[in-house]
Amino acid sequence: MKSITIQGTKRESVGKKSTKALRNADLVPCVVYGGTETINFSAEEKSFKGLVYTPEAHTVSIEVDGNTIPAVLQDIQFHPITDKILHADFYQLADDKPVIMEVPVRIIGRAKGVVAGGALRQSFRKLKLKAIPANLPDEVVIDVTPLKIGNKLYVGDIKTNGFTFMHPDNAVVVAVKMSRTAMKGGAVEEEDEEEVEATTEGEAPAAEAPAAE
Repeated sequence: MKSITIQGTKRESVGKKSTKALRNADLVPCVVYGGTETINFSAEEKSFKGLVYTPEAHTVSIEVDGNTIPAVLQDIQFHPITDKILHADFYQLADDKPVIMEVPVRIIGRAKGVVAGGALRQSFRKLKLKAIPANLPDEVVIDVTPLKIGNKLYVGDIKTNGFTFMHPDNAVVVAVKMSRTAMKGGAVEEEDEEEVEATTEGEAPAAEAPAAE
């Protein structure tokens, strides 16, 4: 998985007054935990651009006081009006410790059902999975070419390589629905009443701490 670097400065004070002063200086109060010690630091807000404002998934190399800490973004808080970043939590990675993270879904191919006039419905823009850092994929690629009208592709249908999904096997990722313009036997078929639940990005944090082993 791709990684970005965030330069940080260790915080000696973590009080409200200090936190406010950091934000006024366009700095983001941050914390990284999961290692031998919890580290409080600050980083320039602009350094989060390649991590937050992108559909891609990344790990992070946090550089603080000459040390490099591999991590994933655990949680991030935004101001409700200005959308400025208020705080960021990171979780330190270890080579042998699985981590749970969301990665984007990329659809390739053109479904046979779409060619026949159907409509492709995508339920998940991101999928949550668990893997050691070395096996975290940049994305989950799904070829929808074989799908006909009425077909669905489930989480359990996706091949994995060194990672496991944190969703039920029967969760629908994509489906091809009948559209009102699709013709079959000279008659217009009505759209399937069953709706695929839409999942929007941003409903879950970019990454979570590993589940208890």
